[in-house]
Amino acid sequence: MAKPLAGIRVLDLSKVLAGPLCAQYLGDLGADIIKVETVGSGDETRGWPPFPAPGLGTVFLSANRNKRSIAVDLKTAKGREIVHALAKSADIAIESFGTGVAERLGIDAATLRPLNDRLIHCSISGFGRSGPLKNSPGYDVILQAFCGIMSMTGDEDGGYIRSPISPIDQMTGVHAFSGILSLLYAREKTGQGGTIQVSLFETALGLLGYNLQTYWERGVQPPKCGSSHESLCPYQAFEAADGPIMIGVANDNLWRKFCGVTGLDALADDPKFRTNADRVTHRDEVLRHVKAALAANSVKHWNDALTAVGVPCSPINTLAQLLDHPHTAASGMIVEYDHAHAGRLKAVGHPVLINGEQRQAGLPPPVAGQHTDDVLSELGWSRQRIDDLRRERVIG
Repeated sequence: MAKPLAGIRVLDLSKVLAGPLCAQYLGDLGADIIKVETVGSGDETRGWPPFPAPGLGTVFLSANRNKRSIAVDLKTAKGREIVHALAKSADIAIESFGTGVAERLGIDAATLRPLNDRLIHCSISGFGRSGPLKNSPGYDVILQAFCGIMSMTGDEDGGYIRSPISPIDQMTGVHAFSGILSLLYAREKTGQGGTIQVSLFETALGLLGYNLQTYWERGVQPPKCGSSHESLCPYQAFEAADGPIMIGVANDNLWRKFCGVTGLDALADDPKFRTNADRVTHRDEVLRHVKAALAANSVKHWNDALTAVGVPCSPINTLAQLLDHPHTAASGMIVEYDHAHAGRLKAVGHPVLINGEQRQAGLPPPVAGQHTDDVLSELGWSRQRIDDLRRERVIG
């Protein structure tokens, strides 16, 4: 069965994580992704260790499957000519340069869309393309700090902690992906492309939805709460006799079940603890009872007993334990592929299952400029013209 986006061509002019991840998702669904990289170094994440092979940093590998790479010097007129020729037959273009740079390089929407009115142009930035901070560089950790996320992360008496999964970068890629799909659908009715703008700043604000709603209600900065939740109790990590376990008592029915399993029956209907709001009010006392109960037995005991009655819980796994778990294997999310330069590699597959079909890795992440000649030949350019461009260092 053909993949949903088979026949769609994407110019991936982005770098690092948000844009490349968006393009990888499109490629996983069957689109032909042409990744445009700088001559020489390529995408900067190629240089981020560790390296299974030179020029193949692991962050790069995580977001650049199912792409063909061409190396082009966009600072030259002939380099821009290449991208403009590709844009004429492309369906989507994605760029993530600093504000004003895309215009100077001739890859902004105002330049590319007149070449092809069916083109969908997606611009990804740190703080958006307008406003006082439009020229500020945008990195996930900077937005975690600027938007207050870091002020709420970690334990109450601890330092400031960065979330290690780069959630703002990754979610910005997902927002770009959803916007592109919506305009592809709209184009079926109108025949016209359009423009999309997403930013790490707006993604961060979107992720803060319920936190800001709570702030507007209370009017005070929420305390750091570590693994817990300011609106729920008990809802955090606890130490069992042999290690940590996460407990998520999210409603009063679960509280009664939790008390029945842990020997805290006397607390279930105590007026101080009967409702979640009561338990939040008397959090310290609740936690004292719960910590004492859970310390009396093992993680496995509590995980089995609580899971049996439907109380959300989990051991706090390492990455090795996650990968070794049979549920991870059953999900089919971990895919494997062979890379000509790095050997046999594993990757996280696309987190959407289409028509129940087994996930496949598809094309391995490319070497910088690996497909330059192929792509230019598809444009109808002669061998002599391609060789001349290489001698002039317009392409790599």
